[in-house]
Amino acid sequence: MIKKESYTIPGAKGRGMLMDLTYNDAHKNAPLIIFAHGFKGFKDWGTHNLVANYFVEQGFRFLKFNFSHNGTTPDKPIDFSDLIAFADNTFSIELEDLNDVIDFVCNGSSFLKADGVYLIGHSMGGGISIIQTAEDKRVKKLVTMASISGFGNLWPKAAEEQWRLQGILYILNTRTNQQMPLKKSLLDDLEKNAGRLDILAKAARIAQPWLIIHGDEDKSVPLSHAEELKAANPKAELVIIKDADHTFNASHPYTETALPAALKNFCDQTVRFLNK
Repeated sequence: MIKKESYTIPGAKGRGMLMDLTYNDAHKNAPLIIFAHGFKGFKDWGTHNLVANYFVEQGFRFLKFNFSHNGTTPDKPIDFSDLIAFADNTFSIELEDLNDVIDFVCNGSSFLKADGVYLIGHSMGGGISIIQTAEDKRVKKLVTMASISGFGNLWPKAAEEQWRLQGILYILNTRTNQQMPLKKSLLDDLEKNAGRLDILAKAARIAQPWLIIHGDEDKSVPLSHAEELKAANPKAELVIIKDADHTFNASHPYTETALPAALKNFCDQTVRFLNK
């Protein structure tokens, strides 16, 4: 029987991170997948719960979580109700969060226990997952989903000078119409930790099996990012899904009971890779 358990653990700066584990209670030791969401994302976005169920049906456990500073709270997990936390977020904070989640799993018990994990990262979460995989042998295999190849690609370069002068940049969330604030501390983090946060340099260091999947209709993160990642690590496998956008044609909210064809293709390709 498929079941779901929720947990809250402290992340960066002690902020709570809400997570859930979907699993089949007949397969206690099934391989465990951790999913890292992207920028302006959250663990219960759109099709994420359907995806979790899909992987459990294919013989895995699936854990997804909200980064500590993604703008949601444990009490309001699908609303960007804490824009102060969102403004304080940095890439180093997200790396700390992901490491805390892996620690929690690898030190867990019962249906949460795992000696190693498979990691799936979407978009910005893909970039975070690449760095984590390069640094963490507990990650056995990596799948990146419409991943960025550099953090500086998340905003227009022309905005940086004004951002530094004003100390803050606002990015429109077209779904909620919220102006999402980002403090200059994000740029400072990128500058201070340039070596660690160089996604392409870290990509070149990954020794674990790695599957790069990207849609050829991705307007948010162009296919060129996937090609750059593949060039950085020729041993990685690149799969391009035809007619797939940045979310593999999923949306939020999502009311259908079946996955979009492009997202189902992503899931099928991922299962094939993880079962190798």
